[in-house]
Amino acid sequence: MANASIIKMKEQHVQEIGEKIKKAQSIVLFDYRGLTVEEDTDLRNQMRKAGVEYVVLKNSMVERACRELNMDEKVYEMLKGPSAFAFGYEDAVAPAKILKDFVKKVKKCAVKGGLVDGAVTDVKGIEALADLPSREVLIARMLGSMISPVQGLAIALDQVAKKLGDGAETPAAAE
Repeated sequence: MANASIIKMKEQHVQEIGEKIKKAQSIVLFDYRGLTVEEDTDLRNQMRKAGVEYVVLKNSMVERACRELNMDEKVYEMLKGPSAFAFGYEDAVAPAKILKDFVKKVKKCAVKGGLVDGAVTDVKGIEALADLPSREVLIARMLGSMISPVQGLAIALDQVAKKLGDGAETPAAAE
């Protein structure tokens, strides 16, 4: 009877992992070996502040979830050795950026790769993702580029209105 409940618990855990994978915009897998408790706590705090879920999961459970989701076979190559997972639900760039900076700072652990919008990505792909500006910066840039032409048009129309206004006043003043 105990085996049946353990199997049921494992199935539920695999299902929960599958839900996390489906919900995440990006997932970064990394080898956390060599981190001290203090460094790990610091990393967890950085992740939490950025809205990133950082967990250590059994590779076998993640593999089962990936198989149920019919994921690319390349993901299984990353599931070797100790693995921690950073799930970015709201900002796809945040997990990659935090981990890249953290690895550079502590000179320990290593990014293994990850998933971006469900597609398997190697270490270089994760590093490229980390180099992208944050979501807020991208939105600000986009809004700035949208506002710039409108501002230019408003200035031009204002100048035209002033010229027409100057020209319209002159004949009226002559009368």
